[in-house]
Amino acid sequence: MNKLQLFLFLLLSASLVVSAQDTPKKFGYVGVDDCGMCHKTDKQGKQLDIWKNSKHSKAYETLKTEQADKIAKDLGFETPAVQTPKCLKCHASGYDTEPALLGKKFKVEDGVQCETCHGPGSEYKAMKIMKSREESVKNGLIIHDQLEKFCVNCHNAESPTYIAIDVNEAWNKIKHPVPTK
Repeated sequence: MNKLQLFLFLLLSASLVVSAQDTPKKFGYVGVDDCGMCHKTDKQGKQLDIWKNSKHSKAYETLKTEQADKIAKDLGFETPAVQTPKCLKCHASGYDTEPALLGKKFKVEDGVQCETCHGPGSEYKAMKIMKSREESVKNGLIIHDQLEKFCVNCHNAESPTYIAIDVNEAWNKIKHPVPTK
């Protein structure tokens, strides 16, 4: 191998290492059923029940209505609301995720679910990881410290059915803390 070939080989090798390190890990969605395995108990604050009784759990269903299809059509879309990415972005999780990153129990029909707000759970769902907040976050768990900044990603004037909300008041309806001992 001459000097030029060696130089090119080293340059290519270095760029592969750098690009592999720069590529963020893709986390996969596991779905409400997986999350609910642990988050349904009294000890966890019955978080699954809180979600089931929220409008978020029905967000996808609202896209199946004639009213939603009319709104989509009025906005110039030729697809039904339930197939329109601009609608799905706020009414469902994982609709635009590569299939390999969707767990067996994941269902887009579950609407705005655990992983919509907390991030795909494939890497943090294990109990040994969930016991450590730091490890959970390293493995994809999202914990919001600025609710308003996050919630307005969907609850904003871009939505054709937008109604201004008081984020703190809305949060009080859906908050789901783990009870303190």
